[in-house]
Amino acid sequence: MHRNVVIIGSGPAGYTAALYAARADLRPLMFSGLQPGGQLTITTDVENYPGFPDGIMGPEMMDLFKRQVERFGTEIRLENVTKVDFSQRPFRVWVEDEMVEADAVIIATGASAKWLGLESEVTFGGYGVSACATCDGFFFRNKVVAVVGGGDTAMEEAHFLTKYASRVHLLHRRTEFRASKIMQDRVLGNPKVQLHTNVTIEDILGELEPVKKVVGVRLKNTVEDNTYELPLDGIFIAIGHKPNSDLFRGVLDMDESGYLKTVPGSSKTNIPGVFACGDIQDSIYRQAVTAAGSGCMAAIDAERFLSGGHA
Repeated sequence: MHRNVVIIGSGPAGYTAALYAARADLRPLMFSGLQPGGQLTITTDVENYPGFPDGIMGPEMMDLFKRQVERFGTEIRLENVTKVDFSQRPFRVWVEDEMVEADAVIIATGASAKWLGLESEVTFGGYGVSACATCDGFFFRNKVVAVVGGGDTAMEEAHFLTKYASRVHLLHRRTEFRASKIMQDRVLGNPKVQLHTNVTIEDILGELEPVKKVVGVRLKNTVEDNTYELPLDGIFIAIGHKPNSDLFRGVLDMDESGYLKTVPGSSKTNIPGVFACGDIQDSIYRQAVTAAGSGCMAAIDAERFLSGGHA
């Protein structure tokens, strides 16, 4: 099988790339993965995406994206790509033993939040448990929340949440922080922030009825060896993200964290004809709207590449 464009991954970036590629008559083939839609499929209310004044559920939004790209002729396969060969054109992409050739490839495999590994994280995901303060902070206006972590990400999330929450508990398993000094000073000097060091989260506490919600956490102080409960309305896990880039290790240029490198102002990787968009190449913004914008860029870059407009 030979295609003009193969898109690896879905989500706002992949679907937008597919939309533009399909409308450019490139007949894209998308391997959406086994969980099409990416992280938005485990997000409840989305209120910060333009065009939805009353908000929309994450899975519903991704279904709308999917229906739109299929309307314009994108073929979507619910499969994971298992191997790639970008050493020459046409590029080769495998799903198990099946190989597809492509003149251009767009990568939109995203990044996954790192979690604590608690069953309660899954139970209350989207109902008080979040990994994105920018996405969900608005829902916790005048409420009590906690942020888990000790790096710059945790400090940034805590700082952002002080705009909304009445109290922000910062939970860290050590005494020392990895975050930059300037971020530490900014957050720890805020009167809304209360610091808890040398603590681990044993469980996230919540209610299932009449409304599913988080009501607190059970913490263990590793120095004093005692446990206590902390009442909360929400908890933000900020221990980092992992880009879903293992498939491209040793093939495409990436930074020390595994995010794919793109030429500034474009979606071009170090291999002409291979483009990256969305959270796989964005460690800073990680928003649906920025991912969609970069998906548009990738499709336009791919179309120009295929037409010979740019190398």
